Amino acid sequence: MDTKEKLKLKKFVNELDSTKGRHTELVTYYIPTGYSLHKIIEHLFQEQHTATNIKDARTRKNVIDSIEKVIRHLRLYKKTPENGLAVFAGNVSKNESQIKIEVFHVEPPQPLQTRLYRCDQKFVTNILKDMMEHKESYGLLVVDRREGNIGMLKGTAIVELASFTSNVPGKTTKGGQSQQRYARLREEAMHEFFKRIGDAVNKEFLELKDMKGLLVGGPGPTKEYFIDGYYMDTRIKAKIKSVQDLSYTGEFGLNELVDKSSEALAEESIIEEKQIMEDFFSELAKGSKKVRYGEKDVIDALDKAAVKKILVSEKTDQDLIDKLEQKAVDTGAEIMMISVDTREGEQLRNIGKVAAFLRYELQ
Repeated sequence: MDTKEKLKLKKFVNELDSTKGRHTELVTYYIPTGYSLHKIIEHLFQEQHTATNIKDARTRKNVIDSIEKVIRHLRLYKKTPENGLAVFAGNVSKNESQIKIEVFHVEPPQPLQTRLYRCDQKFVTNILKDMMEHKESYGLLVVDRREGNIGMLKGTAIVELASFTSNVPGKTTKGGQSQQRYARLREEAMHEFFKRIGDAVNKEFLELKDMKGLLVGGPGPTKEYFIDGYYMDTRIKAKIKSVQDLSYTGEFGLNELVDKSSEALAEESIIEEKQIMEDFFSELAKGSKKVRYGEKDVIDALDKAAVKKILVSEKTDQDLIDKLEQKAVDTGAEIMMISVDTREGEQLRNIGKVAAFLRYELQ
């Protein structure tokens, strides 16, 4: 999904999540790709008949009416859409004394593989939420003689999975030990340290089918020594996409590794986000009048049809997102959601959550 599609689906899911049933009266139906709508409608008629056994009169009526809404909606289709169909119906009234049955539907951005029917106090939205998550990921490994860190890059999120510290002694000999003996002890300690890291790498990454590649980095030549050894499974070695010289280990090292692997990650969303935010802050630092930030200034620029692209933090209130999206549509501006998983994304949140590139300078 592109940003606009994801924003639209997120808005739809948020609307469903805001609806709460008083009883198990909200109807959810996920219809898989290629499934017969005729069979679905037959099943709904059976569920409608079963609902007549519900003891509470109001709940019974709401369920039956909601199923009827779904049936009528499905009859508008000649066949199941290419990616399947998700239909939701129920009483959305916030007033206890009123009943307002509405039906919602969405053709998912990815093919539905599971058929699901449920009546509950809330709509089932986890399947749609799962589609918005980044499935593909990269493994991250930062290593030197003193420290090792394993992480994952999933979408824009960098997550540390494990960290290790070694008992490898320094290069200075101690206690009158011979230089050769001391060097051997260092090599043995380093071998045991690398073996621990290699075992952890194999455990974390070997069964990850969605892992597109492994990024490796670290200060000095230690990382190459580790790669050339037999510490990692050959199947994981084959997935190495980038090896980078780093200044840091630890959390900073994982972030630096991603930053320096931009070529390998050229198609990934985190690099796109980082680049657009770096461009924005660069323009801001130069005192450019073709960028703005903060809700008030961005909306002012939108009202003047001067905005080319809006950058919106994912932590922005939904009402403001809706307002910005509508103004973007009205003025032909592009809108891009920015996560807070990167340093640049955090900076955007800290300066007001909303920023923009302008088509022309504004005073």
